[in-house]
Amino acid sequence: MILHAVVLSPDKRHNDLARRRLVSRQTALQKILYISNVKTSSYPEFWPQFYTATINKWKHLLNNNECKEIIIDSLRFLVKEKRVVIYSFVIMSNHIHIIWQALSGHTPSAIQSSFMKYTSHQILEYLQKTNHELLVSLIVNKGDRNYQVWKREALSIELRSSAVFNQKLDYIHSNPLRAGLCLQNEDYHYSSAKFYNGGEDVFKILTHYLDS
Repeated sequence: MILHAVVLSPDKRHNDLARRRLVSRQTALQKILYISNVKTSSYPEFWPQFYTATINKWKHLLNNNECKEIIIDSLRFLVKEKRVVIYSFVIMSNHIHIIWQALSGHTPSAIQSSFMKYTSHQILEYLQKTNHELLVSLIVNKGDRNYQVWKREALSIELRSSAVFNQKLDYIHSNPLRAGLCLQNEDYHYSSAKFYNGGEDVFKILTHYLDS
């Protein structure tokens, strides 16, 4: 702790001015220490992101639970490697929604690129073994690739307020209900809805936003 002394004098106005200057110096010091701590800590450097990735041509590749598990495995790896914190997710038949936050030393763009590249590779490998017809439907005339699993432009929105965060959280959890896949949000397995309704994190990838 750094202490500052004030030399008092019989002049009250002089004493008041000295005290104000001391408070000003202490406030400035606190700001410097705070900024320094943030720069050297492991606190996230980016806002939480609402991320949406859609299967190319809106193909229902993710109807298959094996493909859903490829998504879960990738998310689990990113969490284990301390690249990201995941607050919420849902895996639908042809798209996914995630609320996640890049951890210190990692960027949202790098995480998204890694996630899409790995899952694309794994899904294509799975289709080569199990569904040649669906695999052929993903053929594209691109110079850098023969197949395309995900649409190129994924949606990523910064969540800078609790109101927007909670709106996206509710949107994610109500996706299966709106699609007629369940009677209650928490009944849908490949979602974080059950976790937020008192259940356990069966996928071992989630962090409750109130605990972050």
